[in-house]
Amino acid sequence: MSKITLRRLGLAAMTGAALALAGCATPFKADVARFQTQLPAPQGQSFTVEASNPALEGGIEFGQYANLVAGELTRYGYRPAAPGEKADLVVHMDYGIDKGRERVVSAPGFRDPWYGGWYGRGFYRPVIVRGRHGRRYVAGYYDPFLWGGFGPGWGYNDVSSYTVYTSDLNLRIDRASDGYRLFEGRAEAQSRDNDLVDIVPNLIQAMFTDFPGNSGEKVRITVAPPEKG
Repeated sequence: MSKITLRRLGLAAMTGAALALAGCATPFKADVARFQTQLPAPQGQSFTVEASNPALEGGIEFGQYANLVAGELTRYGYRPAAPGEKADLVVHMDYGIDKGRERVVSAPGFRDPWYGGWYGRGFYRPVIVRGRHGRRYVAGYYDPFLWGGFGPGWGYNDVSSYTVYTSDLNLRIDRASDGYRLFEGRAEAQSRDNDLVDIVPNLIQAMFTDFPGNSGEKVRITVAPPEKG
């Protein structure tokens, strides 16, 4: 196999790996802390979902998230209160995201030694062999892919920065009859974007993973990315 063929195969393999990494969806990870006192075992108790922030109450976006919370509680054995019915439980929900902060990272980068005018200079170079009487002559060419010339120092450091956003979801469940606090939960996550339409549903799913959890325990919950259709 020729040197050119080996070089092309090496570049193709690295390109394929880069594309594979780019196509992988990143799982959503959230830190969840939950506390409870006397949250009743689910036996069909009714509930309503309300916004902790009055500015969110009645909003279409909040209603969408409230429906997700209602769906999770229903899955565990509670039920939404019927119109006009006095609920047994009141669920208070609040969510938000900060303005983000910059994070700087440094990682090894890749540079094609045959691209950008390096071919024939520095990397792909003649191999000089010392002969008798101090004479030197050209024995061939040095190909780094064939001679293993790429060591730890090869390449360059790629320094970049990006914005990290911190989002959170707060959930409280009170007994409707006297306002007694039964459950408190907080889910917090970091992400590269600030799109609450995608983030809040993930926070809700993390909150209700193994609900209600162990009181006073903080756990890391991983939400798998949605399957591509």
